[in-house]
Amino acid sequence: MAYSSKTTFAGSQNKGIQVEHNSGHIENHVHAPTERAETPPRPSLLIPFRRDADFVDQGTLLDEIRKKCSVPASRVALVGLGGVGKSQLAIEYCYRTAEQSPETWVFWAHAGNTARLEQSYRKIADQVKAHGREDPQADVFELVHDWLCNEKNGPWLLVLDNADDAAVLSSPPSNSQKTQADDDGNGSSRALRQHLSTYLPPSRHGSVLVTSRTEHAAMQVVEDSDIIPVKPMHNTAAHALLRKKLGDMDDKDDGIAELATALEHIPLALVQAAAYIRKRAPRCSVRQYLKKYQRSDRAKTSLLDWEAGHHRRDSAARNSILITWEISFIHIRSTRQSAADLLSLMSFFDRQGIHEALLRSQDSTENKREGRSKGEEEDQDEEWSDEEDNNDNHSVSAVSVDDRFEDDVLALRDYSFITVTKNRNIFEMHSLVQLATRKWLKNNDQLDTWRKQFISNLCAELPTGEHKNWQKCQALFPHAQAALAQRPKDKESLKEWALLLYNAAWYAVQRGRKYKAEHMSVMSMEVRREVLGQENVETLR
Repeated sequence: MAYSSKTTFAGSQNKGIQVEHNSGHIENHVHAPTERAETPPRPSLLIPFRRDADFVDQGTLLDEIRKKCSVPASRVALVGLGGVGKSQLAIEYCYRTAEQSPETWVFWAHAGNTARLEQSYRKIADQVKAHGREDPQADVFELVHDWLCNEKNGPWLLVLDNADDAAVLSSPPSNSQKTQADDDGNGSSRALRQHLSTYLPPSRHGSVLVTSRTEHAAMQVVEDSDIIPVKPMHNTAAHALLRKKLGDMDDKDDGIAELATALEHIPLALVQAAAYIRKRAPRCSVRQYLKKYQRSDRAKTSLLDWEAGHHRRDSAARNSILITWEISFIHIRSTRQSAADLLSLMSFFDRQGIHEALLRSQDSTENKREGRSKGEEEDQDEEWSDEEDNNDNHSVSAVSVDDRFEDDVLALRDYSFITVTKNRNIFEMHSLVQLATRKWLKNNDQLDTWRKQFISNLCAELPTGEHKNWQKCQALFPHAQAALAQRPKDKESLKEWALLLYNAAWYAVQRGRKYKAEHMSVMSMEVRREVLGQENVETLR
């Protein structure tokens, strides 16, 4: 027979349970309330820069970006010289994507160092309300990766801006290999637990766009075929950018073409110049700026060192084109000293037609000159031809020197500081890069050292102005003209400077360039008189 009763749980432990006519076992289960799921956010544009109303498209670049990024699971990189407008292209593409595809998430991450990359990923995690983001021990890169993998979250575009250091994007370094790029500026240092590429899912509904100064860094994330080179603007685009940035100034068209050419159509330099002119208007015009700029190297560096506020550049970036490149110089110097040395030497030559023979070591050029003085001069045309050297009897040391030189060239090409012409033995570079390099050398008390090396190398290669040497003299004459502005201080270097000017003047007079010949000849004679004395045979000849 069942025992009939009514039990009430009362008091502070009351759970509101009542039992009547119980004849069996009673179990009481208490469940905590379930966590309320967050409302999924709507797709948005998470980018730290406003759109530039003065943006000028550089040809078909935006169309090329759109085409490559439209491929499922695409990874694309914009690579080029610092200040050439890579980030500006990425910003404009982000806004166009948001306009044309409102259902697409657009994310922006600063990839200059690991700390800032992590900070950007945390902002993304917060924006999309990634599950687990409140856990301080959670790997935020993994959280964002998982969110990006989920197709239910919709299409997305992720920009990795300023991914210039391969060490930031690659596997974690050991304690002894930590780089400055890992430092967050507060003394702490962090690194990715895995290669960044593993955190970028090959999702068919997503695409990644990288901006970088170097192919080496970009290729930590993308394939070589997915790199879009970004070069300085063409004439029309550069002129349009200057006009827009100068605004409603009077007579702004006077000198615009010349100024764009002087600044080599590099967007950051153009914006910098326009800001300088507008700041000082009406007491400064385009023509007046150009006149001051052309006065001397010191005037150029003074103008290009001036920093104007740029609202669409990373807060950690500098708005001076020269200072922007100094960051790259320092990185090259810390990772490959010999490449920095090569760039230092190249900065003194004329920007075009820099033959490989001019860049070889001082020892080789000295030996070559001594050999010629003993009647062992090689045929000029053969030496400066671009035929392959088929001699298989190179010594091991010669091969090692060649390999080192090629690696140095590759490092400078990677940063877009130099280019190789159709003649693979001849290099070119921007005159602004040369100016920035010489400024850096001066600030680090190395200018005289590399000026001396430049003069020595050029003097060793420049022959007399005899007819048989005309082909080589023609190729080297622009460098001799550049040497006019590089008078050395060292006595022995002054002798070489006087000799190369004498040989250049000899060639110039033979080719009918009397004004240039006279100027070089007078300079040479004055130096010889100063260094060797009035009665010296070298002075009198």
